[in-house]
Amino acid sequence: MAESDSGERSEQATPKRQKEAREKGQVARSKELTTALLLITASVSLYSFSGTMGTGFANMAKKAFSPDQKSIFTDKMMVASLGELMGEVIWAVAPFFFVLFVLALCSPLLTGGLSFSAKAFKPQANRMSPAKGFKRMFGTHALVELLKALAKVSVVFVVGYFVMTMVFPDLVTLGTGSANAGIGQAMNLVTRSFFLISLSLLIIALIDVPYQIWSHAKQLKMTKQEIKDEYKEMEGKPEVKGKIRQLQREMAQARMMDAIPDADVVVTNPEHYSIALKYDPIRSSAPIVVAKGVDIIAMQIRKVAIANDVAIIEAPPLARAIYHTTEIDSEVPDGLYLAVAQVLAYIFQLKSFNQGKGARPKPIKDLPIPENLKH
Repeated sequence: MAESDSGERSEQATPKRQKEAREKGQVARSKELTTALLLITASVSLYSFSGTMGTGFANMAKKAFSPDQKSIFTDKMMVASLGELMGEVIWAVAPFFFVLFVLALCSPLLTGGLSFSAKAFKPQANRMSPAKGFKRMFGTHALVELLKALAKVSVVFVVGYFVMTMVFPDLVTLGTGSANAGIGQAMNLVTRSFFLISLSLLIIALIDVPYQIWSHAKQLKMTKQEIKDEYKEMEGKPEVKGKIRQLQREMAQARMMDAIPDADVVVTNPEHYSIALKYDPIRSSAPIVVAKGVDIIAMQIRKVAIANDVAIIEAPPLARAIYHTTEIDSEVPDGLYLAVAQVLAYIFQLKSFNQGKGARPKPIKDLPIPENLKH
């Protein structure tokens, strides 16, 4: 049962998976929305520029059907006249096609956003597989596309029928007026019909957009095992992380051992705890713990201290209190100042005695440890 669950794509795509899909050019796209917007914009633009376009076409028609006699019998004049006519046509329709061009670039932003990926142009072996090609031809996606095509044809046919019924009387009267009036009226009829038919495609687009978003999210869904593998890849395998932590501990321990020879005193339990202290009034206002450890580490601290003639003093309550309250390279807490000061004073007096500069100090007894710091 666990294997079945782990192989089922039931989990939403992670941000990493979504980013990788976008880099490959896999984003939600609705061709129906793009088509509907292009056609609606084209009809609105056609209406907006119909006057300019109609005037341009009328001027072109007049020049084309009433040529100058010289241009008829002169080759160069014919070419120049043709170029002039083409220029007028291009100038008349240029704003219309410019608006369509801008919309074609911006319309994808409404669904999947702007995305350009060079990976999408690379040849992929799975696209050349006959078996997968057959599956695409007769799969769910192909069926949905077929249903959308049938729906578009049906909607456009029904709307087109009603539009043609509505504008048919005006079509019959087009030839009864002047050329300019006829061209203007024709442009108006084409624009209205085009706009109404284009609006009908929004019905398909409004259904297609949620479907494309849902379909894209479904394609990116992941199995629980894929999410676990991705997490391991991002965070690192437990074995590698454990090895890194071990190396970090070893490096910290090595630095700690290197600091013991410069310590003033090592306070012990005497067997389980060892704390190395150093007091430098120039650098800090209180003694600093340069090394600490229990059991084997405590034993190594004592060995290093003995090898470097660092004084060792047994003070079990103080050793436990410092170990549990103070981190390495940190000052001892305020409540232990007096006890630590007595230990350091004893060590300094003992060094002076060993150098023949004073009396032997009395052994330390009953160091003052606050109740809230005792362990």
